[in-house]
Amino acid sequence: MSPTKTLKVRVALLCILVGIVLALVAVVTDHWAVLSPHVEHHNATCEAAHFGLWRICTKRIFVGDKERSCGPVTLPGEKNCSYFRHFNPGESSEIFEVTTQKEYSISAAAIAIFSLGFIIVGTLCALLSFRKKRDYLLRPASMFYIFAGLCLSVSAEVLRQSVQRMVDSEHTAWIAHSLAWSFVCACVAAALLLVGGLALLLLALPRMPRDPWESCMDAEPEH
Repeated sequence: MSPTKTLKVRVALLCILVGIVLALVAVVTDHWAVLSPHVEHHNATCEAAHFGLWRICTKRIFVGDKERSCGPVTLPGEKNCSYFRHFNPGESSEIFEVTTQKEYSISAAAIAIFSLGFIIVGTLCALLSFRKKRDYLLRPASMFYIFAGLCLSVSAEVLRQSVQRMVDSEHTAWIAHSLAWSFVCACVAAALLLVGGLALLLLALPRMPRDPWESCMDAEPEH
């Protein structure tokens, strides 16, 4: 592999590495979405919530005279975090039964796990490709990273739909929602994995013949 091509491969891998870090941050944190209930009385407390793929956190926040909504969740207040009932049957909390779309939540978490699996396999292939005359492993690595980006983007969309269903449902107390920084990390990670994986795939493909009469077998070797 030529020095110029090696530099391009390293840039693509650096882009993928940033995407991997952001994907891990998004999966393990609980700030994918923030939910706010209707505020009926001022100078009282309200219960806002933020959640991720695995658990939901509620916080009792004091509502001032000028406040029209509950939040933001960064305000001081009593905080309580619990795993979703379908991930931890031992948990007993009514909020899970009335606000969590079970199918959507499980689907988003499962797809995110598939994304992490693709990342792990792709990283193993990328590490093995650093050995002499194993550049061909960059091709499957790039495909695994592309699959990881696709899965992560689907997971983010499924969770977004879940939040929308919660807010639109008449059986919940939530009237407003906003997507938080964990969701942004997931979207950026998906974009970096897709772009980096595609760039790595194009760089890892064999060189096309320079002339019409030059076949791929006659092309100069890369090593």
